[in-house]
Amino acid sequence: MSGLIADRVARFVAFASRTHSPYQAATIRIGYGFFFAFYLLQEWPNRRVLFGDLSPWSFDIAKAFATDTHSFTVLAWSGGRWWFELVYHGAIAAAVLLMLGWRTRATAVLFLVGVLSVENRSPFVGDAGDNIIRIMAIYLAFTRCGQVCSLDARRRRLHPREPRHDRAGVVMWLALGLPLLWMSIVNWAGWLGVFWVMWSVQGLWFAAHRWFPRHAARSLLDSGSAMLHNCAMLVIAVQVCFIYGSAGLYKSQGSKWQDGSAVYYAMHVDLFRPWPWLNDLLTANMLVIFLLSYGTVIMQISFPFTLMYRRVKNVLLAVMMLEHVGIAVLLGIPFLSLAMIVSDAVFLPTAFLIWVGNRSTSLAGRMRKRRGTHARTGPADGIVTAR
Repeated sequence: MSGLIADRVARFVAFASRTHSPYQAATIRIGYGFFFAFYLLQEWPNRRVLFGDLSPWSFDIAKAFATDTHSFTVLAWSGGRWWFELVYHGAIAAAVLLMLGWRTRATAVLFLVGVLSVENRSPFVGDAGDNIIRIMAIYLAFTRCGQVCSLDARRRRLHPREPRHDRAGVVMWLALGLPLLWMSIVNWAGWLGVFWVMWSVQGLWFAAHRWFPRHAARSLLDSGSAMLHNCAMLVIAVQVCFIYGSAGLYKSQGSKWQDGSAVYYAMHVDLFRPWPWLNDLLTANMLVIFLLSYGTVIMQISFPFTLMYRRVKNVLLAVMMLEHVGIAVLLGIPFLSLAMIVSDAVFLPTAFLIWVGNRSTSLAGRMRKRRGTHARTGPADGIVTAR
């Protein structure tokens, strides 16, 4: 009996110490990197009014609010314009680098700092998509989101011995330690303790791969990192279930959702009618409104329970993603919809994500080949002019 228990424990440890859902993590990384970069670029002309030195939510108010709520933002350290510009554009750079998958262990943390700093500077700006990315950016920092579909994966494929000879990574680690030390001296906050732990563990990982490549400590660090990744992915999945379950239960208590007319009134709010004629066309049929209202509540409440049935879950997931697209178009709430679609990707089948990746790679290869063909041929007669 004891031998059977020991065997099961060993199997569980072996299972938990393997990195699971790497394609889902990569999809979330790409999606949220794109989401935040696009959001900041879209608001770039109004950045100072929304998040900077010209905001009605003044520096003093933001600093007091951050102190009272214990929220982290480096924009509460200085109200100057150039400090804001540095943080804002640094957040854009971190989001783009994370999306590309360059040094994801570091850029995921920098992305987290950028998200928390910008969003907590003006916490009441946004359409609720900012609340989701603020939470998910924390979880994403603990995942191995660069194992596939990233520049990190390409670098490991081209240089398999790099973990032992990664001088650029060590230099970047040291360079990030200096501002972390400066921030700790100037303005200590609870979040800095978390960043110090991340920085220290990364240093241990570099040391183990460089000087003790075959030591048990290195394997222990790799296994611990994989377990942390798996836990973070599980928490992301649970968070999505909480979002849908709580939203559905909250809606079910409203009288308009109970009589099936809630969607009608939502589509007639002037602030959420980018295409009035389309909203009027859809709300002209009360049967459609009734089905959409009840269908939304039923899908949101039942979604966590469908995870045990793969085919039902996949169909419902596709329907809910289409619903988010409809919300983005009909109600003009694109960032909330995009944030939820990216979050839903944690439940997408691995085979589907691999198929999408292969198709994207094949399409990109054909486009490069086509551009190369145009470059080698003349503009009119098709005669080859250069190799």
